[in-house]
Amino acid sequence: MKKIIYILLALFMLNCNNKKIISFTEKTLQTNILDKDLKEISFKEVLEKYKGKTVMIDVWASWCPDCVGGLPKVKEIQKKYPNVTYLFISVDKTPDSWKKGIEKYGVDGEHYFVNDGMKGVFGSSIKLDWIPRYMVISKEGSVDLYKATDANDTRIEETIKINETVEK
Repeated sequence: MKKIIYILLALFMLNCNNKKIISFTEKTLQTNILDKDLKEISFKEVLEKYKGKTVMIDVWASWCPDCVGGLPKVKEIQKKYPNVTYLFISVDKTPDSWKKGIEKYGVDGEHYFVNDGMKGVFGSSIKLDWIPRYMVISKEGSVDLYKATDANDTRIEETIKINETVEK
């Protein structure tokens, strides 16, 4: 009987942890990040700039081999879906290394910088445990894909395709 209770409890916990996230928390939205001019802007203001467009977010760093390794696939997606806004949020250690990384790797898109790293306020608020981290936001602003950690994850392109082909 004890085994059954433990199994049921484990299944319940797994089910609770897999709840689909469809919006960002207020804490996430109010977090300030930096634009390319190093001016603070809230994440909410960033998202509002692109409302009405499908947005693919790539949380990355120039020092991260997996992030750099995923860039060719991201560039392929960019070519295939040119109407999507590509938002790159860097967790590099310094603004200088972030800007050098953008240039070195030819990262095209909208760029922002998290000045307190992966485990800071922004990273913690989105439960960032690995980079790269890919997310897709719908034209209406809902989070349609909250967590993908591999640029080859088919859910990224599938989610973008749905958002770009469905008349809303």
